[in-house]
Order: sequence, then C-alpha cells, then structure tokens
Amino acid sequence: MTRTPLEIERKFLIDRPSAAWLSAWPNSRMLEITQTYLIAPPGEETRLRQWTAGGTTRWSHTVKRKVSDLTREETERAITQEEYTALLSRADSTKDPLTKQRWQLPYRGQILEIDLYPFWEDCAILEVELDTENSPIFFPPELRIRREVTYDPSYKNSALANRRYPHD
Repeated sequence: MTRTPLEIERKFLIDRPSAAWLSAWPNSRMLEITQTYLIAPPGEETRLRQWTAGGTTRWSHTVKRKVSDLTREETERAITQEEYTALLSRADSTKDPLTKQRWQLPYRGQILEIDLYPFWEDCAILEVELDTENSPIFFPPELRIRREVTYDPSYKNSALANRRYPHD
C-alpha cells in the first residue's frame, strides 16, 4: 500500500523583509505564484497553482487533508497548462485567486519560505516544512517574528483567498 506524503508545517507572521535583503540572501530563490482553490468535498482542500521562476512557468494540482494542526496529507502533481486551464472551470467562486511572491531561503538545513502578499505592506508569512512535528526551527536574527500563526485558521491561504486579511 502506498502512503500519502505528509506535509508538516509551521507558520509565522513576520515583519515584511525588504526586497534587497531577500535578494541578497545566499542561494535565495523567488517564485511568482497564483493559486486558485477548487470546489472540494468537506475535509479536503484542492488547489491549482501556477508558478514562475527564472522565466519558466509550471502548473500543479494539489489535494490536502488535515491529519493534525501541524500535519496534512498532501498529494501534489505537475499538470500541463491545458489541464490547468480546464480545471479552472471548477474554481470555488467564493474564493479569489491568491497571488504572492514566495522567497525560498536556505538557512541552517531548512528552507524558509517567506510569502509576500499584495494586500500587506508591513508583514508577511514565513512557513517552514519540518521532518517531524517536534523538529526545531531556526530563524535568521534579522527577521522579526511577530507571532506563530500555525494554529490560527485566518492565516491559511484558503482563508486569505476568502478576502479576509487579518492583521496585527
């Protein structure tokens, strides 16, 4: 029997870092992402993602199911532009497509993902995927962590796509 891959993730609301700081980070990578949520059965989150990095655009289809507050089953597959366009017809009309700029920063054996949203000028979301729910997390001292938002559903991307933008 094949196991569904698990995503173990923690999220933090941070002060928005400058573009200069992000682009100067050694081996940083920037992605432009648009994600669209599809109509899904209860207990499931289904999204499409179009992302561009270094002039190349890719598309993916992802299904997530909650296991615990930190862990979800995640099935993600690459799709073609044609599949992406066809699946857009199943978009959830209660949610807007969510655009963001994602910076991936390697730091102390982790990849920190900092999402910059167009509706926030002074804050951002930092996500880090973990090997276990108890794995330690390391932050660069230059980042100002406002608070952990892992357990706050209003900071989930699917909630942000509902046009609800919490702010501290």
